[in-house]
Amino acid sequence: MAEIEACILGLRLAIDMNIQELLVIADSDLLVRQVLGEWATKNTKIFPYLHCVQDLIKRFTKIEIKHVPKVQNEFADALATLSSMIQHPDKNYIDPIPIQIRNQLAYCAYVEEEFDGNPWFHNINEYLEI
Repeated sequence: MAEIEACILGLRLAIDMNIQELLVIADSDLLVRQVLGEWATKNTKIFPYLHCVQDLIKRFTKIEIKHVPKVQNEFADALATLSSMIQHPDKNYIDPIPIQIRNQLAYCAYVEEEFDGNPWFHNINEYLEI
């Protein structure tokens, strides 16, 4: 999510600067492919972030998003360092993205157990003492 938030911040900064054509260079292949819609995500917390990036992308007349392999990562690191020096008018503030939280908990393997008065690690301590 941090990578997507950084992408959102960069896109908003470019929009605020009235940039019409943009080349986005990212060192996360996962981020690039998810934003381009080539890969799906199962993490529902990321959906609002991806939608936000996709909405921001529509505001450019021309945009290209490229992945930089790890071997060429020095250039991406230099760009990240330079971008961290630029002050956004809102002091690098990213508007919160609402995330829906379910009221009901989900359990993968729920087992009812009677409490025996011992802490959860009691059996482990006995095993280690042997």
